[in-house]
Amino acid sequence: MAQRFNDSDREAVYRAIHERRDMRHFLPDPVDPAVLTRLLDAAHHAPSVGFMQPWRIARITDPALRLALHATVERERLATADALGKRRDEFMKLKVEGMLECGELLVMALMDGREKHIFGRRTLPEMDLASVACAIQNMWLAARAEGLGMGWVSLFEVDAVRALLHMPAGARPVAILCLGHVDAFYAEPMLETERWASRLPLADCVFENRWPEGDLKPE
Repeated sequence: MAQRFNDSDREAVYRAIHERRDMRHFLPDPVDPAVLTRLLDAAHHAPSVGFMQPWRIARITDPALRLALHATVERERLATADALGKRRDEFMKLKVEGMLECGELLVMALMDGREKHIFGRRTLPEMDLASVACAIQNMWLAARAEGLGMGWVSLFEVDAVRALLHMPAGARPVAILCLGHVDAFYAEPMLETERWASRLPLADCVFENRWPEGDLKPE
């Protein structure tokens, strides 16, 4: 018990987890450079399989590049809408990104040369992606503690973003991250508010020893 956080510190960790939101509405105010450095450092202290640290983070400061990335996302947004069939109109009403409004735009990517890292990845090569997701989550929780919003944008054509950022062969983007000040944090996940989906009961996601019979079936 000697390493346990005190009550207020422990509660703050759980508060950040439960109040973190995928934000799409931002204020244009700039992010303090010292705060941005802390957030990037939080991402860089994420766990990674084999300590390979596969994350690479591009900070987008060129307005023309921000517009080009946004155009890529917009093309995929329309393609996704068409692929959703009967939910197309419902999807098109959703705000799915805040790339043009947020104070900072970051692209989280996987490094090149990952095939050389086999520790922990010989049978599960996708664990490098899991490690990058941990870095994103670290930044997300730290951002919430700093009072900043963050949104994960995954609607983009991978090769288009690779070309825009001149990524080497083998590297690829995982997420476009909108980061910045917000007027308020959503009371609940926006997609839940918009009735797109709802959070599953914890009991539906946890089981002992064997996969339960009659588990969730795909729609």
